Amino acid sequence: MEKPIRSFLFVPADSEKKIGKAMQTGADALVLDLEDSVMPSRKDFARDLLRDLLAAPPADFRGSLWVRINPLATPMALPDLCAVVGPSLGGILLPKCGGPEDVAIASNYLAALALKAGMQSDTIGILAVATETAAAPFALGQYHRTALPRLWGLTWGAEDLSSAIGAATNTGPDGEWAFTYRMVRSQCLLAAKACGVQCVETLFVDYKDSEGLFRASVEARREGFTGRFAIHPAQVDPINAAFMPSEPEVEEANRIVAAFATAGESGTVGLDGRMLDIPHLVQARKVLALHAAFGA
Repeated sequence: MEKPIRSFLFVPADSEKKIGKAMQTGADALVLDLEDSVMPSRKDFARDLLRDLLAAPPADFRGSLWVRINPLATPMALPDLCAVVGPSLGGILLPKCGGPEDVAIASNYLAALALKAGMQSDTIGILAVATETAAAPFALGQYHRTALPRLWGLTWGAEDLSSAIGAATNTGPDGEWAFTYRMVRSQCLLAAKACGVQCVETLFVDYKDSEGLFRASVEARREGFTGRFAIHPAQVDPINAAFMPSEPEVEEANRIVAAFATAGESGTVGLDGRMLDIPHLVQARKVLALHAAFGA
């Protein structure tokens, strides 16, 4: 299997110091941010910095390099792409994505720029932030009906959505997501699975609450999310740990695979009083593949 990405660490694209520190973490990927964390007066400087970085990334950084560009609807998006497309770019994070048509437009830009750079056109993925406007969630059901070979994954965002709809908060009195955000989160997860792509959980705002982050991330993995965004280096290790199967899960998966192997051609097996069928075997194999992917 392709090695998954458990942790995406955001880092401002105009800070060489912060980028250097981020590369010393265990993040599977960095999101070099050209959007919200860079002031308009610093955009050109940030593009120049990323152009040089992506031309010759440090040899000791083993993760992948992604860039959050500015929204396609702004005049800043195309200059962003022109500055960063190259062999070291793993993918782009596409904010405020309105639907599959935005992914298709961004993909066409990437194909043209990759061709100009002498690259294979399919090496740069797109991770679309699919719920940041009031209209965007209504397009989630259209992604799987559109040919989007460059679409790597979908993610959702609560902060921009709450601003877009004029909400005073995106959580309830108990601190959990309010109904609107739980709804779009679930829809995003289903849309990603319908497309056969990754689904990345949104950020956890309290970067000092490592235990809360870990618990929430474990639950997200159990639901089907494959990774999560980090907004602080301290969040990387809890996220990486949470998106790996636990030792009991690995042991159980090994027992299920062994039971089916012993059963030969049978599509069902009994284990500890439970009747298991092929979907259980498929999930067990996914657990073992994820475990093996990181040499755990």
